[in-house]
Amino acid sequence: MSKKSIAGIAFFMHVAMAVAVAQHHITVSVTDASNERPMPGASIQLEGTIYQGKADAAGTAIIRHIKAGTYTVIVTHLGYQVEKQQVALRGDQHVHVSLQRATLLTDEVVVQATRATENTATTYKNISKADIAKNNVGQDIPFLLDQTPGVVISSDAGAGIGYTSMRIRGSDAQRTNVTVNGIPLNDAESLGSFFINLPDFASSVDNIQIQRGVGTSTNGAGAFGASLNIQTNTLNDEAYAELDQSIGSFRSLKNTIRLGTGLLNGNFSFDGRLSRISSDGYVDRGTSNLQSFFLSGAWHGQNSLLRANVFGGKEKTYQAWYGTPESRLTGDAAAMEAYAADDGLTPEEIENLLNSDRRYNKYLYDNETDNYQQTHYQLLFSSALTNQLTLNTALHYTRGKGYYEQFRNQDEYVDYGLSPITVNGGAVTETDLVRQRWLDNHFYGGTYSLAYKDGVGFELTWGGAYNRYEGGHYGDIVWSQYPLFTDRAYSPSTDSGFSTAYRYYDGDATKSDFNTYLKASYQIDKFSLFADAQYRHISYAIAGIDHDLRDLTQNASFNFFNPKIGLTYQLSAASNLYASYALANKEPVRSDFTDWPIEQTPKAEQLHDIEAGYRVRSRQFNIGVNAYAMLYKDQLVLTGQLNDVGSTLRRNVDDSYRIGLEFDGRWAPNAWFAWAATLAYSQNKIKNFIEVVGNVENFYATTDISFSPDWVASSELSFKPWQPFEVALLSKYVSRQYLDNTGNANRSIDGFLVNHVRAAYHTSFWKLKNLGITLLVNNVFNEKYASSGYTWGYYLSETDRVDYNFYYPQATANFLLGLNLKF
Repeated sequence: MSKKSIAGIAFFMHVAMAVAVAQHHITVSVTDASNERPMPGASIQLEGTIYQGKADAAGTAIIRHIKAGTYTVIVTHLGYQVEKQQVALRGDQHVHVSLQRATLLTDEVVVQATRATENTATTYKNISKADIAKNNVGQDIPFLLDQTPGVVISSDAGAGIGYTSMRIRGSDAQRTNVTVNGIPLNDAESLGSFFINLPDFASSVDNIQIQRGVGTSTNGAGAFGASLNIQTNTLNDEAYAELDQSIGSFRSLKNTIRLGTGLLNGNFSFDGRLSRISSDGYVDRGTSNLQSFFLSGAWHGQNSLLRANVFGGKEKTYQAWYGTPESRLTGDAAAMEAYAADDGLTPEEIENLLNSDRRYNKYLYDNETDNYQQTHYQLLFSSALTNQLTLNTALHYTRGKGYYEQFRNQDEYVDYGLSPITVNGGAVTETDLVRQRWLDNHFYGGTYSLAYKDGVGFELTWGGAYNRYEGGHYGDIVWSQYPLFTDRAYSPSTDSGFSTAYRYYDGDATKSDFNTYLKASYQIDKFSLFADAQYRHISYAIAGIDHDLRDLTQNASFNFFNPKIGLTYQLSAASNLYASYALANKEPVRSDFTDWPIEQTPKAEQLHDIEAGYRVRSRQFNIGVNAYAMLYKDQLVLTGQLNDVGSTLRRNVDDSYRIGLEFDGRWAPNAWFAWAATLAYSQNKIKNFIEVVGNVENFYATTDISFSPDWVASSELSFKPWQPFEVALLSKYVSRQYLDNTGNANRSIDGFLVNHVRAAYHTSFWKLKNLGITLLVNNVFNEKYASSGYTWGYYLSETDRVDYNFYYPQATANFLLGLNLKF
């Protein structure tokens, strides 16, 4: 970073701290409106600042060191209505607030056990429903989170529709814990989260909290890079109907309808959504055909809430996951031909490669598609047992089933456990075929939390979950050029292939995941102490035959203890400092067990996460600065080797780390202009790494972790020349990423700067509550860039190495135009 940039950030922080200079105090006393008794434990916030306090035993809180100005005091208490009171502060002032009993328990209680607050010593960011809606015109959830710190996104088909991915602090989806209403979303075996199975899910999301690093204890897979805590729709008091329609480049279409009854008979509400998204994709034949739904019904009582959610999606996506060879991007015909020979491309595939461009897709078979359907069932119950004690429980079940279909050119019979056949007296050992690889799984369990607040600064939460996964993995040959068995007659003049249903492998897996945690926080004067301990037990069993015909039968179990501790110091009503330490452990994923000989059992990973930061809030500034050190033991990293189908292999390394600084700020000096910016700098290293390429081993004393850029930055400049209209420039910079763990620039992704423009107009019209038009022009300056990729290679001799790099080109300039009608 340049000296000017550092000076600019220093000046920005200086100005922000100046905003928080102490001047006056506000004393807030809280009573019950029905009897005027003091209400200890009432939560008190000062809108536009970081301050979050509790009323003491006398129902009183003092907000210190506040600049003169007009503020809104917000007072909440479980079981009572929220009260707001505006204060014109010119000197020390006393405010009295009376709270009325609430008639209904709100939905916010559902996720309170897994959420961080301003007093929690955790690095996090909240994204509201309004923030999500600004960019929600068809692209997937990772693209809607692109402006958050340390995030790098990518799309297989290039346009943000279909298979998308997201890394936070260089950590991929396998290291990011995702929950929906506190229920795990990560796949139990791969530990990844596939939002393609829930297309347009953002249209049913009320808010998201991203916790970077280990964060607080939650259910599901261990967080090694971040956590995404998603809450779905909450209560709408009034009935509504809403239509969202989008069109865009690459024949992209989105149709969404949302309906809600509002509150019926004072206790019931129902909400629903239907969505359809389709796109041809930027990459050739990178089509997506996606459908989804969301249904929710709730009973709202004064002290209890019962909600049932059913949601799911169905996707058919043409495969675009092979990537584009580097030689195709550079137009090097000789290099393309060399690659084609090494990879065994057919004449048709070679012609496709030579005559394509950066939108190249290797696959030519009409039905080279991924097909999957997933449905989630959730039953959530919350109850305020007393003013101090809250219970949350949930039952869940997820059903998933689907396959991807592949055309295979001249595969050998022996690879499928078959003997060569005899045709016209001669042996046939190879055949063209079409195969399907299936997943058929069930995931079910329950979660719980019991939260106690004593009203004078002490909070205790006990929670946990038990989840079980049962999954089938099997593969079928559904068509072949030649018969699979000799007893089937073959006549080349009349037969054009054979439909069949031969299952060449079949296996299953079961996984049980039990966890329980205890969290405690204690606030005294300006200090807030946080402690959290989680115990997690995993039992994993694999049985049967894998796709390479190996018997994979094996068992593994893990017992993890994950403690966390943190301290927050309130500098003023507007700012605080925090520091925390967390220990996390994480089990290997399925491929770590299946892609190596059974006797080479992978180890669990361990992470020591140290976080420290400064937060400041004012009416004009909203700033967070933090430093972190994520120190790994036995981290599973890419070795440079590939399995038999070209997937990357991982091995444990003894010592690795991620150390970085992050900045997240927003400046809104007036009603018509705002600037939000993030900046993340990190060093991501492995010590004593051995790269294995074929039979050659290369040693690196210290080297870079793959897909971990040193710099990630974003900026959103927003202008509102008049109230219904907004225009914004969104920018994203990502520095060089390495495709493997060697730090070799010849096997890397160039850094890129990409800009988008968003224009929106929202107004009420006639009987419409909202008439909204949003135009999103992505990559407005037509940058040709890639955001992800992979590499493979081999040695011709001990010193002569051949490498092939593959990239996922992202779309050049393109647009999405959305129309929102709300009745």
